[in-house]
Amino acid sequence: MILEPMRYKNYVWPHNPETYRITYERAAVVHKVPFGRYFLQDLGMGCRVMTGEGVFYGENAYDEFKKLATVFYDDGPGDLYHPVWMSTKALFTRLSLAQEPRRDYVRYTFEFREEVYFYTDKPQLKTASAAAPVAGVSDAAYVTVVRGDTLWAIAVRNGLSLQQLLALNPGIKNPNLIYVGQKVCVRA
Repeated sequence: MILEPMRYKNYVWPHNPETYRITYERAAVVHKVPFGRYFLQDLGMGCRVMTGEGVFYGENAYDEFKKLATVFYDDGPGDLYHPVWMSTKALFTRLSLAQEPRRDYVRYTFEFREEVYFYTDKPQLKTASAAAPVAGVSDAAYVTVVRGDTLWAIAVRNGLSLQQLLALNPGIKNPNLIYVGQKVCVRA
């Protein structure tokens, strides 16, 4: 059975990588409570990490590796197509030579990371009058916490540091503990 070649953005592998692994990640935080007990908070699924190893061989093997490296330097996520696994949007996060390159043979490793959100565009914010009324504040903007959100991720999506976000939300005493449906102020 001949499989279609793996593709990422505008690059098509001349032959598929030899190995391909997918790691699924889930984020969780442990909160200690008195008497040796604890509370485990599920922060939701993280990104899938796709790694592998392959070789380029033949007269122009090193030139082919340079083409792949050019794609690596291209910013932002792209469509990753693997002939067996599902297609996804992913970021090319690592490319390395696994041995000293030769003109006719190059062994390499790679890593792609899939994420639910790519923080390239700021989301549309609701004003306080539309989201949640706040006495005396008309320009305030809020986001609603969804499953898997962290304060750090909310801060990044809205162009803030974690410290700035905490200053806007003095009611949040523990920055590692937020709840689905909670309103978080991102602009005062």
